[in-house]
Amino acid sequence: MTAPPPTTPADEPAVERLRFGYGTNGFANHRLDDALTVLADLGYEGVALTLDHDHLDPYAPGLARRVDAVAHRLAALGLGVVVETGARYLLDPWRKHAPTLLHDDPAGRIDFLQRAVRVGADLGAEAVSFWAGVRPGHVPAEVARDRLVAGCATVVAAADRVGVTLGFEPEPGMLVEDIAGWRWLHRALGEPACFGITLDIGHCRCLESATVPECVRQVADHLVNVQIDDMRRGVHEHLEFGTGEIDFPPVLRALADGGYRGLVAVELPRHSHAAPTVAARSLDFLRTAARQAGLAVGAPPVPAGTTGAD
Repeated sequence: MTAPPPTTPADEPAVERLRFGYGTNGFANHRLDDALTVLADLGYEGVALTLDHDHLDPYAPGLARRVDAVAHRLAALGLGVVVETGARYLLDPWRKHAPTLLHDDPAGRIDFLQRAVRVGADLGAEAVSFWAGVRPGHVPAEVARDRLVAGCATVVAAADRVGVTLGFEPEPGMLVEDIAGWRWLHRALGEPACFGITLDIGHCRCLESATVPECVRQVADHLVNVQIDDMRRGVHEHLEFGTGEIDFPPVLRALADGGYRGLVAVELPRHSHAAPTVAARSLDFLRTAARQAGLAVGAPPVPAGTTGAD
């Protein structure tokens, strides 16, 4: 089963509420089923599921059976899902994120992304998200751009075949790191309907020249996936809410006014040591910010327990 694309043109009516999710890369020390249960109990409405060694490994035996079990569990818990592909060492135990679409042999990355698309289709995912990667030092920029377009075209074809929406994420330090880079890639691919943008709210503060709400408005017509975290200007570090420089009520208002109906998923990949506590604190912050933005929110989260130290 495949969910319809969550994106909505910016000229459609504003939504009344946003759907908050949480990334499983922030629950790396939990079994996937336990992480899903905690997030549902806290009151989250969805999950950004990073395919990784312990969280629905696409290379382990019995994938179809395991995907089916996760799909049923998500449905039972009432959780929407986006598939994320940023696992650090899934493809190469020595090199973080390698290979990417920019390497001399990108076959491993292309295979992984095609598997992610199939998993996304079987989960009914709202989007499958991926990024360009860092250009290897020996690869000329023009060659890297050509490789990226060719690799993305292959992934787009796979997504088209099964009706999956792709969210391409600009990532600081990577070949495509900002909204302008996404627009270039979108045009180079022929502006395929299934190729949307994943917007990390923290990245907007980190490196975009526009304000964060303006970044949201700029991409509203193509926005299919949102990651949310705090950040400081010029520093690519995912921070808990309230510890960076972002004013969140205007950001949430911009998402709602743009008609965005997808998940707004907390992205804190370095906070797994205190995952339940951080997740509870994050949802409380987002609900408060949503109220300040004039948006409706769901029921308050259940009290969370405490976690141990690192």
